[in-house]
Amino acid sequence: MRFLVRLASKLDVGRKKINSMKAMSNDRPQAVCASDFASIVGEENAVCLWENIELSQQKRIQQAIVSGNSPSCIVYPRTQEQLAAVIAIAHTNNWRVLPCGSGSKLSWGGLAKGVDVVVSTERMNQLIEHAVGDLTVTVEAGMKFSDLQALLAKSRQFLAVDPTAPESATIGGIVATGDTGSLRQRYGSVRDQLLGITFVRADGEIAKAGGRVVKNVAGYDLMKLFTGSYGTLGLISQLTFRLYPLAEASGTVILTGKAEAISQAADILRGSALTPVQADLLSAKLVSSLGLGEGLGLIARFQSISESVKEQSNRVLEVGQKLGLNGAIFADDDEANLWQRLQERIHTTARESVITCKIGVLPTDAVEILTQVELGLIHISSGLGLLQLESKNQVLIVRDRTQASSGFLTILEAPVAVKEQIDVWGYTGNALPLMRRIKEQFDSKNILSPGRFVGGI
Repeated sequence: MRFLVRLASKLDVGRKKINSMKAMSNDRPQAVCASDFASIVGEENAVCLWENIELSQQKRIQQAIVSGNSPSCIVYPRTQEQLAAVIAIAHTNNWRVLPCGSGSKLSWGGLAKGVDVVVSTERMNQLIEHAVGDLTVTVEAGMKFSDLQALLAKSRQFLAVDPTAPESATIGGIVATGDTGSLRQRYGSVRDQLLGITFVRADGEIAKAGGRVVKNVAGYDLMKLFTGSYGTLGLISQLTFRLYPLAEASGTVILTGKAEAISQAADILRGSALTPVQADLLSAKLVSSLGLGEGLGLIARFQSISESVKEQSNRVLEVGQKLGLNGAIFADDDEANLWQRLQERIHTTARESVITCKIGVLPTDAVEILTQVELGLIHISSGLGLLQLESKNQVLIVRDRTQASSGFLTILEAPVAVKEQIDVWGYTGNALPLMRRIKEQFDSKNILSPGRFVGGI
C-alpha cells in the first residue's frame, strides 16, 4: 500500500504531462493511469513512469516509436495472469501498447505510432517444463536465451537458434522478430522448432495453440503466424520448443579468395553430401575485419562425432585448394571465439548512421550482392542474410536489385529519421489485404504495436 501511495503522488505531475500529450487525441479519451497497472502488478518498481526510466532504456524505446511520442510508463508483469490483466485494461481504455522483452530488438522493424504504454515480459522468465527424454522444453517468454541454453546444457541438449545479442535476448523476443541466425542451415528457422505457444490476446484473454510434444496436430498453426509478427497480434507468454542433443565435436572451415572461386565453392558445397550446421558467405570487408584474409569468404561449421567433423572439414579444404582459395580450420576455443566475433561484427555498427538490413535473394545471387556492399553475410542455402548499408540511397539501390530477382530487402535498424523517410519493409507482394484482415481479427482496436509491421499494420 505504501508503494501505491508514493506512486500516486508522483502521478500528479505525470498525469499533467500525459494529459497535455493526449489533448489532441480523439480516439483515446482517457490519459494512461499508471496506478491502474500498479494495482495489478503490485510490487515496487513493476511500474516505472517515463521520466524515471533510465536514459539508455528510454533511447531503446524511442528507436521503436515515431519521433515526438513518449509512452507514459513501462509495466513489468511477473505472471501470465498479470500480463492478461494489464492488456485487458489497455484494451478497455484504448491505450496503445508496445510489447517487448529485454528490448534488445526494439530498434528493429517499423516505428510504432501513438504508444501509450510499454509492456515488458522480461520478468516472466521461469522454466515451465523440460522433458529431457522427449527433447522438448516449455518456458515463459521473458527467459533469456543464454539462461535457457545454460540450463539445457546440463542435460547435453540445446535450442538450435543463434540469435542477435544472445546474452540479453529473451525467448519471446526471438520468436516475435523471427531471429534465427546461421543455424537455419541445418535446423531450419525458429518457427520450425516451435511446438506450442500461449499468448495474451489484444482483449486480455489467454489463448494457446499446439502442445508440448513433437507430434501434435491440435489447433491452428499459430506458431508460424506469431513468429516474426513483431507483437502486432498478441503478447507471447509461454513457448514450447523441440530440442537437439549437443554434438560430440565441432569444427569450422574458412575459405577466402576471389569472388568467382567462392561462388563455385558455395555451389559445390550446396550440391554435396556434406552436412554443415552453419554455412555463410562473407563480404570482403567482413573477412578482413575478422583478420581472416583477403577477398570474399565462405565459412562452414560441422558438428557431429570427431571423425565426421575432421573428414568433412578436410573435404571443404580440398575443394578450396582446387579452386585456388586460401583455407583454415578452427576448433575448440578459437572456433567459439570466431563465431562470437562474427556475430558481434555483423550486428555492431561503428556509426549510428549505418543501416542494418535483412536480405533475401536466390542463393546463386548472393556473391554478386556481397561484392556490391562493404559488410554483409548471406546463408548459402536459404539466401537470407544481413547487410550493413551506408545511406538511404544505397538501401534503395540494393532493394531494386534484389526485387528485380524476386528477392527482398527490409530495414532492421536505422536512425528514426531514416525510417520516417523510407518504407522499412519494402513489401511489393499481394498479401497485404490478407495481413490486414488477420490484424483486424486479432486486434480490432489496433492497440498492439501499431505501425511496426508490413504496410503500417
